[in-house]
Amino acid sequence: MSTYLTKRLIYMVLILLGASMLIFFLYALTPGDFVSSNMKLTADRKAELREIYGLNKPLIDRYLLWMKNALHGDFGYSLAQQKPVLTLFNEYIWNSFLLAITSTFLTWLLAVIIGVISAYRQYSWFDTLVMIGIFAAMSIPSFFIGLFLIKTLAVDLKWLPPGGMMTTGSNATGIAYIKEVINHMALPVIVMTLLGVGSLTRYFRSNMIDVIKQDYIRTARAKGMTEKTVLFRHALRNALLPAITLVGFELPGLFGGSLIIEKIFNWPGIGQLYMQSFGARDYPLLMGFTMFIAILTVIGTLVSDILYNVADPRVKL
Repeated sequence: MSTYLTKRLIYMVLILLGASMLIFFLYALTPGDFVSSNMKLTADRKAELREIYGLNKPLIDRYLLWMKNALHGDFGYSLAQQKPVLTLFNEYIWNSFLLAITSTFLTWLLAVIIGVISAYRQYSWFDTLVMIGIFAAMSIPSFFIGLFLIKTLAVDLKWLPPGGMMTTGSNATGIAYIKEVINHMALPVIVMTLLGVGSLTRYFRSNMIDVIKQDYIRTARAKGMTEKTVLFRHALRNALLPAITLVGFELPGLFGGSLIIEKIFNWPGIGQLYMQSFGARDYPLLMGFTMFIAILTVIGTLVSDILYNVADPRVKL
């Protein structure tokens, strides 16, 4: 295990080094930046700002300085927000994490339950309805579902607020604050769950169909075990093994935010901040966020590999 981890850590460093170069030069070579695209500034003021922020230095010098600061936990300074990038992350990323962790939990819970039942009752009316719902959820755009639910549940029925994280002018604290946040996050969580449960359900369904045809499942039934025990204790455990590889891709998603969903529901998350930074050409924030996601992706991949070995000792690292 220690040898494997050492090799993986070396690979991770090399991968992140390559990713940092790609991210930096991709944004640095993009025409225009926050200073040059700001029409309110005079030419002298632009030249002064470019000197202050080091935008007039050679690309290699800028990259080396950026990497040096990043290794010390400094991902730069947001020119548009006038705050350090990490400070902005801390302000917005936990709002996105709250949405993502809730929707991910509900997505996996529903996908496992529906996938197991659908595989057990293959080609039944329930399985047919599930497959229709899966393809419908995968084909309908997220913005359409979001706007439709806002129109139905928020505007027409007035069951839930249409957007935001808090009611305008609210000073709620304690339990009242928690209830208000839960009330506002209900709609985006529903949309994110509907969008994710379709493909994941199909994944679990196909895995379960393959597993329940194995000899050891027939042996378990022959021993007189209940169908519930056979499905959820024996079949599901092995059907979940391939899904462990998906855990690595969930980690960056938990902190990366949902660009479209946060924009539709005006949720103050990192995804919406990322979109605003594109319009303002705030490259320090864009570079810092993209590098942060790259780090999470590499870490998530390592975690999924280790978890797969823990779940199935037959798999060697």
